[in-house]
Amino acid sequence: MEIIRNTEFGGERPLYGKRGLRLENVVINPGESALKETAGIEAVGCEFKGKYPFWCTDGFTVDRCVFREGARAALWYSRDLRMTNCLVEAPKMFREMDNLSLESVRFTNALETFWDCRGISLKDVEVENADYIYMHSSGIRIQDYRQKGNYSFQYCKDVEIRNAVMDTKDAFWMTENVTVYDSRINGEYLGWYSKNLTLVNCHIEGTQPLCYAEDLVLENCTFGPDADLAFEYSTVKATIKGDITSVKNPRSGMISAGSIGEVIIDHNIKAPGDCRIITTGE
Repeated sequence: MEIIRNTEFGGERPLYGKRGLRLENVVINPGESALKETAGIEAVGCEFKGKYPFWCTDGFTVDRCVFREGARAALWYSRDLRMTNCLVEAPKMFREMDNLSLESVRFTNALETFWDCRGISLKDVEVENADYIYMHSSGIRIQDYRQKGNYSFQYCKDVEIRNAVMDTKDAFWMTENVTVYDSRINGEYLGWYSKNLTLVNCHIEGTQPLCYAEDLVLENCTFGPDADLAFEYSTVKATIKGDITSVKNPRSGMISAGSIGEVIIDHNIKAPGDCRIITTGE
């Protein structure tokens, strides 16, 4: 393997087409496509300042690196990435990629990140300013995760999330086959138009959660007081610990809660309109 240490590159495509290359303490200055069309790349302790450094890269590891704001759209059309212990300040990372594994990575501007990706594994990852993250992606596995950013996971399929804290309005819209365990989700309009969304041991905050959903399941969840007007037009099986402020026009299934402040069933309810609503007094 070729090794390059303690130097700088800039301009257009300085390392284009390289195979079997290890970069140690290298700075990629402003320019474009520093490592385009490469394979078998290792980057350790590097700093990326220029646009599009990893495009069309096949098999690479990135450890203890920093992607500055100028390194926007850094990793596109690539596959088989392992990224560890990195700081990412640039938006629009990861598009049209396969098999991404990230551990101990922090994003300070995750706008429009992880679009159209397949096979995402995240552990101990934190994302901020993360509007429209994960659009149209699939095969996502997340553990020990923190997120601030709205409109997340839209149109995603096959997602499993464990031990997460997410501040995110309009999350999980139009998703299929999503399961979230042991997490807190704070945001308005959660899970609208979803199919097979399951929440287990989760705490939910924000108005009008879980409406227009199909085959929705909640197990042992809790609702904050602002999580009102829940389950409108949804088919649902829900067991809620404690109180729900209000439930409106659930379509079918069963909702069990300690208490429900208001149950709204009006002329707008959709057939079959036979959801069982149970209060347990617990």
